[in-house]
Amino acid sequence: MKKEQYTYDHPHPAVATDCVVFGFDGYELKILLIERGIEPYKGAWALPGGFVRIDETAEQCALRELREETGLRLNYLKQFKAFSEVNRDPRERVISIAFYALAQKADVQGGDDAAQARWFALTDVPRLAFDHDYILRKAMEELRKDIHFEPIGFGLLDQEFTMSELQRLYEAILGVQFDRRNFHKKILQTGIIEEADDDTDTMFFGKNREMRSMSIDALFGGSTKKPDSYPIAHDDSRSTRRWGTKFRFNKQRYDKFKEDNSFRLEF
Repeated sequence: MKKEQYTYDHPHPAVATDCVVFGFDGYELKILLIERGIEPYKGAWALPGGFVRIDETAEQCALRELREETGLRLNYLKQFKAFSEVNRDPRERVISIAFYALAQKADVQGGDDAAQARWFALTDVPRLAFDHDYILRKAMEELRKDIHFEPIGFGLLDQEFTMSELQRLYEAILGVQFDRRNFHKKILQTGIIEEADDDTDTMFFGKNREMRSMSIDALFGGSTKKPDSYPIAHDDSRSTRRWGTKFRFNKQRYDKFKEDNSFRLEF
């Protein structure tokens, strides 16, 4: 049976999506932008996105536009807000549904309507087309709120990571600096990370426990002072943790917290 098509006499707006994709290089939070190849705002930088097709959902549109304009393939984005200011788009009345995602920083390339695609440090973001400056600002607010209730930041790290890498990520997202000991203690107390089963001694020391030949900058992220050993905040027979210890995310423990509605990370 042929599906009946409906038409309406009153005007209705176009619907678009915009994607705020965050990456992390180990020190700074990055944002994925495209240079617009067409008018309006040709040559200006903007968030990836485009118009929703008649046969797709908003999320399907966002994932498709992201893939077409940057080459980045993701499976999931989080919808966080609709932007509906009457004059936000000079072409016509457009409502944009915005999504954000955290992705491992990857090579990107402009395509479709995008002349080029590029990662920018948040501190270096140029003025954006349309109302995308405002969308980016609201996405940052959402990210900073969510990170207290969800382990979203772990998606920006390798499967195994050091505590210092995790601290730098949280500092980049929240825009603050934490005391090393307090941060490590609070993260360990949550139980959502566990020590990885790797041989840290072999990784950072030779067979005779002599430090391998590496620069101080490479070892300590630019610092000329070796970090203190870290206190243990859970059951463990050792009293200190080496600064190079590797950890991984404990999803099973986190899922239990979510089931009990008891997870909240406060600093």
